[in-house]
Amino acid sequence: MTIPDLHLINFLKLGEPGIGYISVTQQEQLVPFEVKRIFWTYYTPESIVRGRHAHYITEQVLIAVAGRITVTTERADGSIQSFRLEDPSIGLYVPPYVWHTMQYSHSAVQLVLASSVYNEDDYIRDYEKFKQVWGQKA
Repeated sequence: MTIPDLHLINFLKLGEPGIGYISVTQQEQLVPFEVKRIFWTYYTPESIVRGRHAHYITEQVLIAVAGRITVTTERADGSIQSFRLEDPSIGLYVPPYVWHTMQYSHSAVQLVLASSVYNEDDYIRDYEKFKQVWGQKA
């Protein structure tokens, strides 16, 4: 099984400082999957680390539509990357089998585009189990 690479997506940014901006994408134009679920998180205390999981099948694009989000990822090969999202025209593509955590500024609003509807069985929430599972996928 080939797992796609994490990568940043630069969404089109239309407008100017005097009137504001809009960023847009059309289905599968920049997002590499059909979006089946959209959710957002907000008012997360800065001391809280969210995420702490990976997915078996779900792909996601994470966007900081307001504030700052620090996303830390771990791949099957053990490589760790950190991404600082703070521009609403940039999203982070997170493929399956990538452990990820997020830490937010208090004012952060995170928008998530997901490739599948919510299914608890798709989540790997135990880090030791994640290491066992991705060891099989590497």
